[in-house]
Amino acid sequence: MRKDQQGASYIGILIAIIGFAFLVKIAIAVWGPYWDDRVVDGQIAELLKNSPANTDPSKFVSQMSQRFDMNGIRDLKFDEIAQVTNVEGLQVKKDYEIRKPFLLNIDLVLKFEKNFDQRSVQTK
Repeated sequence: MRKDQQGASYIGILIAIIGFAFLVKIAIAVWGPYWDDRVVDGQIAELLKNSPANTDPSKFVSQMSQRFDMNGIRDLKFDEIAQVTNVEGLQVKKDYEIRKPFLLNIDLVLKFEKNFDQRSVQTK
C-alpha cells in the first residue's frame, strides 16, 4: 500500500521560520546605514554641483554638517567620514565603516568608500 502525502512537518516549518527571521534581521541591520550613505552621497554631489570652484574646504564641511542635521543623519559627522581638498576644484574623499551588532558577539561591518570631484559632478 501507498502512504498518503502529509505535507510539511512541524520541524520543516520551524526551520523555514527561523531562516526567514534570520534574513529579516540582516535586512533590518543593514538598511539604515545603506540609506544614510545614499543620502550622504546625494548631498555631497548636490553641494559640489552648486558650489563655486574656489570654495574653502572648511566652509564646505560646515555646509555639509548643516545638511546632515536637516536630513536627520545624526550618527555620522562629516568631518570624521570625509576629507575635503581644493586643488583645481573641490575634491571629497569619503571613507568610513560602521559596525552593527548582529548576533551575540558577531558584528556586521559595513564599509563605504567613494571619491567625488567637483568638475566631474558639474558636467553631469
